[in-house]
Amino acid sequence: MEARSRRRNAPSSANGKNDNNGHIGNGIYDVASGGDSDVSHSAARMQRKAKRKQRVAKARTRRRVGGRNNNNNTAAMCLISTVIFLLYFLVCLVFFSNLSDGSDGEARGMRGLVKKTKEKLKRFRDNHRRGAAFAEDEGAIIDNKSNININSNNSNNIRNSNANNNLSKTTTASGIPIGKWPVSIRDEEGMFEDIPHIGSAYMGKDVKMTVPRLWADDPVAIHQNKLMSRERALSIGTCITPDPKTKSNNRGDKCPLSERTIFVAIASYRDWQCRDTVTSILSTASHPERVRVGVVDQIVDGVDGSCDVPHVPCSDDPDQPICLYKNQIDVFQMDAELAVGPVFARHIGHRLYRGEYYAMQSDAHVTFTRGWDDDIVSQIEATGDEMAVLSTYLTDIVNSIDPMTGLSKRHTRPIMCNTEYEGGAQGKHLRHLSQPEGVPDISGMPQLQPYWAAGYSFSRGHFVATVPYDLYQPMIFQGEEMSIGLRGFTVGYDYFAPERSVCFHSYAIGKNTAARNKVPHFWEHAQSFKGVGVKAMKRLLGIVNMNPEVPRSDWDHSEEAKYGLGGARETSKFYEVIGIDVVNKTTQRHL
Repeated sequence: MEARSRRRNAPSSANGKNDNNGHIGNGIYDVASGGDSDVSHSAARMQRKAKRKQRVAKARTRRRVGGRNNNNNTAAMCLISTVIFLLYFLVCLVFFSNLSDGSDGEARGMRGLVKKTKEKLKRFRDNHRRGAAFAEDEGAIIDNKSNININSNNSNNIRNSNANNNLSKTTTASGIPIGKWPVSIRDEEGMFEDIPHIGSAYMGKDVKMTVPRLWADDPVAIHQNKLMSRERALSIGTCITPDPKTKSNNRGDKCPLSERTIFVAIASYRDWQCRDTVTSILSTASHPERVRVGVVDQIVDGVDGSCDVPHVPCSDDPDQPICLYKNQIDVFQMDAELAVGPVFARHIGHRLYRGEYYAMQSDAHVTFTRGWDDDIVSQIEATGDEMAVLSTYLTDIVNSIDPMTGLSKRHTRPIMCNTEYEGGAQGKHLRHLSQPEGVPDISGMPQLQPYWAAGYSFSRGHFVATVPYDLYQPMIFQGEEMSIGLRGFTVGYDYFAPERSVCFHSYAIGKNTAARNKVPHFWEHAQSFKGVGVKAMKRLLGIVNMNPEVPRSDWDHSEEAKYGLGGARETSKFYEVIGIDVVNKTTQRHL
């Protein structure tokens, strides 16, 4: 009988001898004897032994191969883990190595990245809401009856000097545009934009105007709805000579006082004295090379003289200031029939600002004292306040300037502290009254005051960038000063009365009565925009929270974030401190 292998059922002897049950034990298998010969049994055992060795050898081979594969897998996993760890460490090193605030007040590292991402998302949402609101408002007021493109030829409407440098619209990482000097809007040909002539739009007509772009299209991106840090504010403002190392004209307070640029904004309506004002600005400045004048000239072409054309042709007298400094004069000429008040004109004037260190606003019939630029710069720097704005109702020119020296003959100065409600077709609003004038109670620096005046203002350039005139306020004459003043207050600006007057106003009084009364006024075309001022005044008062009795749905909210309030202060705090009751329309005359 053939021997068969089977699992061992009983203990076998350790030496392969017969056990007590008659089995031959080899330690692995028991073999039952079938009675064959010893030779046959021996051969079978040898054959089984050889097969068993083959199986053991194969098993050992499989274990060795499997071990090597496991070792390879383990090494690969270790390598991948090491690479991932190194990448993670590199990311942490880059984004978390410097989490402190930078010199410009901006957060860095991962915190800065998250902050900037949130700000970009917020701006995207705000722009989306603004665009939707503007489209909805335009759909309500524009009937597309006409499609007139005003000022289609920029060369006929922009009368300015030869260009020096192309304006760069690039911005810094903090969202602030980069200032250049010298600069002119002539350099921006082809970069202008179309805006609605808002007076016509409110009348249901589609009239467009091609105008320069705002230097800072998003004021909120600059002031960030909080009080600007000194470092951030100093990042705005050009110097006439660039930094020798960085070659940048933005040098902050390292720029010498005499080299800090000054932008002068003038809105003129058919005013024959405009060219004289420009001449006075440039001829009396200690450093006229750092002054740039931007004029919005609303005239009847062929009837009224232009602000940048001197009384005598430059070919006959090239030494006239307008001729000598023609490269620093930008004049935006506008058809007088499109004039809808000083707010709209000054809005365009703010579009001429290009990052200068200081910004000054003046009427078109003002005479300046000799060295006015050094004087007013020293006064604003004496405040030690980066957010200071010097502003006042100017004193009359008569007997104010010594004709021999060009210096002021007065030792007094006006201060803004009187305002009162007045009514009219546009509703009740605050109007500043005549202001007291006397010898300053404080010497050595300007004195704080609550109000801002449109006829004269001197500030750092960022005031124009963060508090631009509202595009949507046509046919407004009274009320603009409270609007700008309150908006600036909420951004964090402080208003001061200059200690010394550096210029004087030509009023229609005394010996100047006849000459000044010959100057037309923008309301000569008021019938073309009848009722527009009522709508504009609702918006003006609504933005600064002065008409709580008017539902918010009753006034235009287009681009309210751009032309609205800041986040540093509340208008309610101003009303409380100054004593203005916006509900009962009363003021406390205790200043």
